[in-house]
Amino acid sequence: MYDIAVIGGGPVGSRVAYQLAGAGHKVVVLEQKEKPGEGVCCTGIVSQECTRFFAIEDNLILRQVASATLFSPSGKVLRLERTDAQACILDRLAFDITLAHRAQDKGAEYVFSSPAKNLEVGSERIKIETLQLGERKYFEARAVVIASGFNSRLVEELGLGSINHFFIGAQAEVATDSLDELEVYFGEEIAPGFFAWLVPTSPSKAKVGLLARHHPGHYLKKLLSSLAAQGKIASAQAKPSYGRVPVKPLSRTYFDRLLVAGTAAGQVKPTTGGGIYYGLLCADIAASTLHQALATNDLSARGLADYERKWQKKLGGELKKGYRVRRFYEHLSDQQIDRLFDTIDASGLAEVLLRDSNVSFDWHSGGLLRILGNVAISKITQAMKSPFRPRHRS
Repeated sequence: MYDIAVIGGGPVGSRVAYQLAGAGHKVVVLEQKEKPGEGVCCTGIVSQECTRFFAIEDNLILRQVASATLFSPSGKVLRLERTDAQACILDRLAFDITLAHRAQDKGAEYVFSSPAKNLEVGSERIKIETLQLGERKYFEARAVVIASGFNSRLVEELGLGSINHFFIGAQAEVATDSLDELEVYFGEEIAPGFFAWLVPTSPSKAKVGLLARHHPGHYLKKLLSSLAAQGKIASAQAKPSYGRVPVKPLSRTYFDRLLVAGTAAGQVKPTTGGGIYYGLLCADIAASTLHQALATNDLSARGLADYERKWQKKLGGELKKGYRVRRFYEHLSDQQIDRLFDTIDASGLAEVLLRDSNVSFDWHSGGLLRILGNVAISKITQAMKSPFRPRHRS
């Protein structure tokens, strides 16, 4: 029997495995894919803070980002720039592989092509049913961490709830010619309720993607065609990958002998959909909680509740503020977004926030709320029809 079974071999699952195996525990990682990083729909943008805190090697960083150009629905432009690089674009495949290798070097065992189908929580262990090449196989562990991505059926079956507010992402790698900086596009005809991006990864490659409430493939195809027509990318032909991103956390992330971490727990920035840094932070909290619980042999829900208290203390305020921003933005019309661009540009708010050292790539929702709470913005929104009006959703 294992001390810990981790369901999901992405960055969060591998980080949990690394920490616990390094602490001397017997760990198995059950991953449904054939290898780490396979078919990931992620831009791989993380902050400098993240790369320093988690010792991400330079060879895993494709490039650094110090500036971005934002485009409103009608084509208005807002450029944001700081002197120092604010973010890094990771090679997600290499990053996932590296984290898995780190965990394996500490003694964690990986079992690929093994989706977890069922959990049976007992008084002394959890029995995990997996399906390997059509054959049912079983693993037993004293405790389990679910880090298998969004909307895991296992989480809902345990009674921990589900996340109903999510977006669907679509992304493709494309050829480009010396694109210098990240570009972000807003508008209902581009990415309903969210935004789209063009992210350079090398002098000749870039990632084009978006998050939308529905039909992301349709909107990505339109975006690729538009960018190709502008000459920003070489061709509109590209193979997309897809993934769902929650913008609100689970109501509960612990159970008897079990914790939920990362995207599976909704530990994702509601404003951008980024989940790597927050997920890794919560992975460390989960590992620390389980290490102590294993030592005291108290793996009850009550004994593991400290995990949720700690990650909520770290991230809860940011997630709540970010969700308020997300809800506000989702209900804005294209005309309102255009007027926000005008007001931000005219008032100099963007420059003020860029100079504010308390507003960072990872902890930015307070700055966004300051924009939305600005007197000039308030006058605009008061003069317009309430943005919180019902909208048809497909």
